[in-house]
Amino acid sequence: MKRVLSALLVLLMAFALTACSTASPKASETSNPPLAASVGVLKGPTGIGASFLMEQRDQGKTDIDYTFTTEADPANITSGLINGSLDLAAVPTNVAAVLYNKTQGNVKIIAINTMSVLYLLENGTAIASVSDLRGKTIYATGQGANPEYVLNYILEQNGLKPGVDVTIEYMDSSQLATEMAAGTIDVAMLPVPNATTVLLKNPDVHIALDFGKEWSALSGADGSVLTQGCIVARMDAPDIDVIIPQFLSEYQASINFMLDDANLDTAAQLAYKHGMVGSVEIAKAAIPQCHLTYIAGAADMKAALAGYLDVLFKADPKSVGGAVPNDNFYYGG
Repeated sequence: MKRVLSALLVLLMAFALTACSTASPKASETSNPPLAASVGVLKGPTGIGASFLMEQRDQGKTDIDYTFTTEADPANITSGLINGSLDLAAVPTNVAAVLYNKTQGNVKIIAINTMSVLYLLENGTAIASVSDLRGKTIYATGQGANPEYVLNYILEQNGLKPGVDVTIEYMDSSQLATEMAAGTIDVAMLPVPNATTVLLKNPDVHIALDFGKEWSALSGADGSVLTQGCIVARMDAPDIDVIIPQFLSEYQASINFMLDDANLDTAAQLAYKHGMVGSVEIAKAAIPQCHLTYIAGAADMKAALAGYLDVLFKADPKSVGGAVPNDNFYYGG
């Protein structure tokens, strides 16, 4: 009888263990897979703020499994957002507006990361204000794009008519930087890091005007600023509403690291390592001139950006995709 009872106990224990094994799968079988996101980063000031985040990803210190794609041409990032190969991207603010209009609201802005990166450089000491440009020739880059519209707006708002009161000659940015550095041009409008390269190569050249400051001086009570770079997200990307808050937290930490003067040497090395600029020396000089920032929240983003987009629209509707985006453009609104 004892042998029968022992056998029954063994069977019952085996059945219980089997039942527990069936009812309680391994933790690895029930846990959710880690969040993943593909991020497009544009080289130059728009992408510099992500350099620390890219390094954190390489070291396995991010909560999201990021795949970064670095591009020099905004068109490559634009196509990635449209075809779905990218979930998030750092792009110029007018490109964000174009994407919003082109995708019927599927691509939205989630943070502003870069203010003005346009500067007027002078080899000389004749220019202390915009009015001093009367009768002069400005060599500039960006014809038919944002730099031209910004330059024209600032001139006109200061009572100068482009092509009449001020002569403007447009050139390729690399060629313009080379000639300005060589001293064959006296006045030029260039963006960072081209402007930075000139300043490093020619000590006789200095920054005569910061177009971001000139814009702010004109904005008056509306408080709009020259906002040139941002982060956008594709709203139909998997888990995007979960990814965005976590990404913004990690991205803000990246911006803060790159902005901290105490981190400048490391920040410059990271910007060069991750392909944002051509050398550590240029990166170290350019980062303080990039006006990196972090602005999130629909109301704050609109306050900073709407005035700039309105100016671009009035100059050329195609520059913002045919219409100034409505409030839905700003994520979280």
